[in-house]
Amino acid sequence: MDMESTVMELIINAGEARSYAMQALRAAKKGDWAQVEEQLAESSAASKRAHDVQTMLIGMDEGCGKIPVNLVMVHAQDHIMTSMLAREMIEELIAIYRQREEAVAAAEAA
Repeated sequence: MDMESTVMELIINAGEARSYAMQALRAAKKGDWAQVEEQLAESSAASKRAHDVQTMLIGMDEGCGKIPVNLVMVHAQDHIMTSMLAREMIEELIAIYRQREEAVAAAEAA
């Protein structure tokens, strides 16, 4: 296994997950709910790819230090955790946008 390529795969997939989540937030600001769902689905898929690679590395390491940890590996882990946190926060913000839009629609209907 090429460790450098594997670590880059982690970084790329985590970055894509965060980017898609941010695009979903931008779509929510515009009220484009179909686009929100599409972008969140893409974010989930990228996040799963990153998680699958991470799980593979953890399994190979077996908690015994078999996988060398270097600054790039730590950087990749930072990307994964940041993208996970960003997605969680973005999903909460999207829920607020939906509630706000529903409240405005209900007020206009009344």
